Amino acid sequence: MWNGRNGYHRRFRGSTAPQPDPAGAAAGRAEAVLSAALSSVDLLLVLTSAALHAWWSVAIKGSGDPLCFNVLQELAPVAALVAVAPLVEWGEVPRIVWMLLAATGVTHGAYFFWMSRAYEHGDLSLVYPIARSTPAFVPLVAAPLFGESISPSGGAGIAIVVLGIWLVHGGRGAGLRELSSPAARFAYLTLVATVGYSLLDKAAMTHLAAADWTSAIPRPVVYSLLIAGANAVVFAPLALRARGLPALREAARTQLGRATAASLVSFASYTLILAALQTALVSYVVAARQTSVLFAVGLGVALLGERPGLARVTGALATVAGVALIAMAR
Repeated sequence: MWNGRNGYHRRFRGSTAPQPDPAGAAAGRAEAVLSAALSSVDLLLVLTSAALHAWWSVAIKGSGDPLCFNVLQELAPVAALVAVAPLVEWGEVPRIVWMLLAATGVTHGAYFFWMSRAYEHGDLSLVYPIARSTPAFVPLVAAPLFGESISPSGGAGIAIVVLGIWLVHGGRGAGLRELSSPAARFAYLTLVATVGYSLLDKAAMTHLAAADWTSAIPRPVVYSLLIAGANAVVFAPLALRARGLPALREAARTQLGRATAASLVSFASYTLILAALQTALVSYVVAARQTSVLFAVGLGVALLGERPGLARVTGALATVAGVALIAMAR
């Protein structure tokens, strides 16, 4: 018996009913994946990812050399990809996923480069709200591209999340000069890259979730490692051209351990997002992940002794309220 939701297929003894072809089965599974909202399991995955992402962002900002620090982060996942390669049935990866991987490798690499340059040129309070405004733009493309339908409560939740991000990190306001500064320009480019790879990775995980899979390594882990490899091919040359080998050697001498830890955190964080993207609407996943701003405020208080003002506390609470609306949306 064929079920389009999970691809379950059983041949009954003596049955002469025609069996569906694999292409039709994959299409049925893909359609089911595209139509799923944000379940409680998906929400838990995204919230855990957000907490990890907040720590990762703090580690990059505190490294002193974001470009070299991020290059060092590429070493561990690339080594892991080589190690697990014999355990993966690569023929099960659909051709379209390889094409999407090539495109997302470019966007992830550009994201790392532009994000690093933004942090080099400007404060977190200016860069972060611009770069993390992804939820305001992803639905505009996800609706026609994936046929996503955002409910009124889901749309309200996304809007409140974006407002919360700006209150947490941009409540002090930014003048025209700041919004046209090099830091802001790199932040705008980071935003474009984030929108791009979010949509590409949603498409890739939709196809992977619909494909047959016998490999021992889960789909999100495999694809996350592939992204790391493709990202490294693009990002490392850009970073080395900007900073040079002497700077990278100095960073390796002082920051390799911290960068490796950050790399593992980043890998875990985005693998959880990829797992959620197998079944959940990308518009909701991207918005819910912005709870990282709440965790960032908490880390600032706990680790840096910061005392957030009314605007930051209001923004953090608004982000939670927005995510709650998204979680209830159907």
